[in-house]
Amino acid sequence: MTNPDENDAMRSTHVEIDGVRLKLAKPYVDPGRWIGQAEILQQLLACWISLDEADLPLTPRLVGAPGVGKTQLAIAAAKAQGRPLYIYQCTADTRPEDLLVTPVLSQNGEIAYHASPLVTAMVCGGVCVLDEGNRMNEKSWASLAPLFDNRRYVESIVAGITIDAHSEFRAAVTMNQDESTFEIPDYIMSRLQPTLPVGFPNKQDEMAILQYHLPFAEAEMLAMTVEFLQRSHQLKLEFSPRDGINLLRYALKRISQNPDHPVSRDAAWQEALQSCLGDEAFDLEQLSQRKSRTLGGDAVPLGLADLFFDPDDPMHPDRDDDDEDEDFNV
Repeated sequence: MTNPDENDAMRSTHVEIDGVRLKLAKPYVDPGRWIGQAEILQQLLACWISLDEADLPLTPRLVGAPGVGKTQLAIAAAKAQGRPLYIYQCTADTRPEDLLVTPVLSQNGEIAYHASPLVTAMVCGGVCVLDEGNRMNEKSWASLAPLFDNRRYVESIVAGITIDAHSEFRAAVTMNQDESTFEIPDYIMSRLQPTLPVGFPNKQDEMAILQYHLPFAEAEMLAMTVEFLQRSHQLKLEFSPRDGINLLRYALKRISQNPDHPVSRDAAWQEALQSCLGDEAFDLEQLSQRKSRTLGGDAVPLGLADLFFDPDDPMHPDRDDDDEDEDFNV
């Protein structure tokens, strides 16, 4: 099998591989930019360097809390290299054929084959971002195992073809750090290296991010939001720049409904905080303490007997009887 010429693939909407005609996905165009944290951008770009014909690019994992800008980071890296960008949103019910080639019934009643954003990036020599990759099941990941090692190909059972990756093809996988995800098997994790942690921005960068997305917001509203976010970061709470942008957007929309009200700004910001982030966001310290306890900060270690007996059960072998002895002596 031979891949088509990169320029031909970029100009056309279809490509033929081993006699099978594939409809290509459209590249993602984003006008946004990456603000601050220049080091993590350089680290990602370094992963995509090929030092020699025998040197393969790396496929890194971009790990961090939801809303910190992992996808935007990959978008910025693709833009910096001038490569077309394709994004595939991974979900729990993603199937191998969804990742590769999907058969579709065309208008004339024939079967047409649509290439996924991933396969399109492979053919065109672009960048593919597998967004929220740890929401995808193992069966789907298994279909990508040969792509992310030295073989650099995928096999579409549906279309009956093998698709080789262009030498310029690059990829990255974003992963959220939350509980609603799958555990990726070790043989896949070993192919997704290195791990690049994307953290929360500092105060200056966070202000610049909000100003970029909301250039029409007043300085006082921006400052209130940034102070709230920075305090949450200090307490290890995962309120992100995305949360701040949404909070501020809602507050500004509410203010626009009654701009002459003397206390509308503060009231609107408080309402937006409650509506977007919940009542618990009003007391960050208490929320942080509750989260610490939930994660086991104040938990008492359990023994084997705790699985079978309640703490106050007289039959509990580890029950402390000191109080009972004191009552008996009295």
